[in-house]
Amino acid sequence: MRRTWAEVDGSAITSNTRLLKALAGRAELLAVVKAFGYGHGAEPAAEAALAGGATWLGVAMVEEGEELRRAGITAPVLVLSEPRPSAMGAVVASDLRPTVYTQEGVEAAAEAAAAAGLASPLRVHVKVDTGMHRVGATPEDAFELAKAVAARPELHLEGLFTHLAVADQPERADHTVSQVTALQQVADRLAATGVRPDLLHAANSAGLLAHPDSHLDLVRCGITLYGLAPAPALAGLVDLRSALSLKTEVSFVKPLAAGEGVSYGLSWTAPVDTVVATLPIGYADGVPRSYGACGGQVLVGGRRCPVVGTVTMDQLLVDCGPASPVGAGDECVLIGRQGDEEVTAWEWAERVGTIAYEVLCGLSARVPRLWS
Repeated sequence: MRRTWAEVDGSAITSNTRLLKALAGRAELLAVVKAFGYGHGAEPAAEAALAGGATWLGVAMVEEGEELRRAGITAPVLVLSEPRPSAMGAVVASDLRPTVYTQEGVEAAAEAAAAAGLASPLRVHVKVDTGMHRVGATPEDAFELAKAVAARPELHLEGLFTHLAVADQPERADHTVSQVTALQQVADRLAATGVRPDLLHAANSAGLLAHPDSHLDLVRCGITLYGLAPAPALAGLVDLRSALSLKTEVSFVKPLAAGEGVSYGLSWTAPVDTVVATLPIGYADGVPRSYGACGGQVLVGGRRCPVVGTVTMDQLLVDCGPASPVGAGDECVLIGRQGDEEVTAWEWAERVGTIAYEVLCGLSARVPRLWS
């Protein structure tokens, strides 16, 4: 019944995945579908990526992995942060691959595997902090943890990995090289003791696009799957197709006389007589409250029209110009293409001072996703 919706093109995700897999060469591709598939829908995004050649999936939380399993998806799923010890039983029950970077995590994973009586060891990945300093063990601690995993009969060291901090900044390539080198040094030290993980992985979307030496055995792609570059500096390196369009319909139209203000605070007043349209979408749907103040635009009748006044919880206002023929029910585009014009998630992001990831992930659950 809503007049606001997001259209998601699954074929775009499949096509993007094929392009990225070709770029990855011999490396396998892990499709990151955490955060509701970056706002697109996790289960259908996973299926579309697998159809394009992804062989792994990545999530942030155990619950996200469980949702994929309930949807009937059987591909390997890596939980990208260490689950709390009490969640390791759920990890085993849903056949997920946990990340570990503490001794407590290793012990919890081994105990959960033993309690479940698994026919084969639980496959785990050890994360190395090579400079991002978010999560992960120091290289020295990771070396010891990886040996501890290899020594436990309940566990199998499937992966050793890290996360790149500045791969989307080409001018800081030396830092990315140093991170990959630090990971490889841990792997080399382990190999000298006879311990060899099945997979080394470091590359995120930016690493895949800009740092071939980071591809290793597995690449983890997120934002690029959905058709967006990880940073404006990396745009155009691959011919990606944006998968999501955000649309709404005009719910009300009114003429406005010069000097009249709109919305809370009356922060915008019409400079001339004009026509203003109300759109039934607001900050509860993910449109930033300040989107009008920072120059946000929407497409109405194939033209760019400015958002005016304060975006409210459920509605926003658009100046359609003097004598505009706009009418109730007309389709408007907030992200996507209409006619010859296009508004992208990166345009949103640059106007409000954030990144396209936050724009997509910020679209709320009350916006229906219509998949095709």
